[in-house]
Amino acid sequence: MKLDNATVFITGANRGLGLAFAREALARGARKVYAAARDPATVTLAGVVPVKLDVTNAEEVAAAARAAGDVTVLINNAGIAATGGFLAENSIESAQRHLETNLYGPIRLTQAFAPILARNGGGAILNVLSIASWINGPLLGNYGMSKSAAWAMTNGTRIELRDQNTQVLALHVGFIDTDLTAGFDVPKQSPESVAKTALAALEDGASEVLADEITRQVHRGLSAEPAVYLKATGE
Repeated sequence: MKLDNATVFITGANRGLGLAFAREALARGARKVYAAARDPATVTLAGVVPVKLDVTNAEEVAAAARAAGDVTVLINNAGIAATGGFLAENSIESAQRHLETNLYGPIRLTQAFAPILARNGGGAILNVLSIASWINGPLLGNYGMSKSAAWAMTNGTRIELRDQNTQVLALHVGFIDTDLTAGFDVPKQSPESVAKTALAALEDGASEVLADEITRQVHRGLSAEPAVYLKATGE
């Protein structure tokens, strides 16, 4: 799916990786970029169309789809990440919040925009996943769970949307240097480098992209003995 002359809709596009996606899409020749955020006033990048969108709000998702009927690329980027394992006192509530944003949000957007993509020739969907789709531990338990579920959803919708010629790309990546990871003292990739790698893979027609070396190492370790996911994240 080429970005030149494409119309791109990005969730969580006011900062971090979403903002980097918007900049890179424009740099690659996108005709229009819809930049969605809970507060559209926080979208300050020149050349984009701000859209009010909370991905957990079904009515706002439907309204966004009605307003953006020319979309050819959907980027499901919006997400949350809170620390804590499954035995924490608030684990159920945290799990529900993570699933609402990181899983049900992309499902809502996919359901709303799939018919639009079909009418516009098929297009593409890029889902921002994580190294935590494959490995987990007490640090980011519910976040990892939600990204594992989103990975399964991505693989399923790729098959469902095949007949309408919609490319579905899974982006797996480790820590990105954004507000979301500000409290983590770990190696991080710049959002700009991740956006460039992901959109290059999209234009190459890929179904999966591993955006940094640690993600590629973990991916190789899934079939190792013992498998990498038998250890906690960071061990």
